[in-house]
Amino acid sequence: MSGPILVTGLPRSGTSWTGKMLAASGELVYVNEPLNPQHPPGRCPGVLRAGVSHRFQYICDDNSEYWLPAFRDTVALRYGLLAELRANHSPYDLARLLRYGGAFVLGRLSGRRALLDDPFAVLSAGWFAARLGCRVIALERDPVAFVASWQRLGWTVYFHELLEQPLLVRDHPEVLSLRDLVGSQDRLAKAAALWRVTHAILARTPGIRLVSYDALAADPLPAFRDLYAYCGLTWTPRAEQRITLACTGPSTTRRGFTWTGLSRTAFQPMNSRASLATSTSGLTPTEITRIHTLTSTPTPSWGISPHEPKPTLSGS
Repeated sequence: MSGPILVTGLPRSGTSWTGKMLAASGELVYVNEPLNPQHPPGRCPGVLRAGVSHRFQYICDDNSEYWLPAFRDTVALRYGLLAELRANHSPYDLARLLRYGGAFVLGRLSGRRALLDDPFAVLSAGWFAARLGCRVIALERDPVAFVASWQRLGWTVYFHELLEQPLLVRDHPEVLSLRDLVGSQDRLAKAAALWRVTHAILARTPGIRLVSYDALAADPLPAFRDLYAYCGLTWTPRAEQRITLACTGPSTTRRGFTWTGLSRTAFQPMNSRASLATSTSGLTPTEITRIHTLTSTPTPSWGISPHEPKPTLSGS
């Protein structure tokens, strides 16, 4: 099986961890968050020769003329050396250029495939599957654990970045339900609303595989073996050993969210099963009940018709 792979899902849903476990196959070139509007890891034209204007940039057939050539180069591992040199000049940028430029060239020569790890592609997952032929893994985390993680990090979301994208609002009108939270200081309600709307969109997106992060973390070896089969990757003793060490050994202790490596990934080794026990820490029982209420309330669809077939949420 050939073709690129996209691992996506909302930030703090395990995309970096999952992407690194797939990259343990040795058959992929790992590309981290080309659609992230923050530099780094985004705004690197050597990796993606297209300007990202919004978090959760929405890509569909109606704007493919702009995005498709750029992503075709990325998944074909064609690095834009001159474009990168013109845009980014710091010592870190030059080191990143050498890292990615070399990885793209060696990957192309050795027949490796591109793996895009990008939570900011989550609302465009169907386009990546249909137009780029990606095997798409869309991770969903338990909503309480997801909101708890954002609360611990002090993160919030600015819904105007979604509402200012007319094609996104047209194709997914439930985004309009977020208008009342624009400017709100209620971070818990905003994170819960983001989870709810994203869940509704992914649930009717064809051509993707929805995967429960919590089920994956609870029993990683058989679950990753199944994902390897889905992606057409070879499950080898070396890959199994790497995944075992990264998922079942002692966790690396860090505070909060930390970028690591030239790829600027959030990946860190962890005891994935043990981490589930503390995934809701910091929330009160009242807050947990509120999150359940906010995320279980049906999202208004404004007459939108679900696509068929619906993807299946699985733990593998």
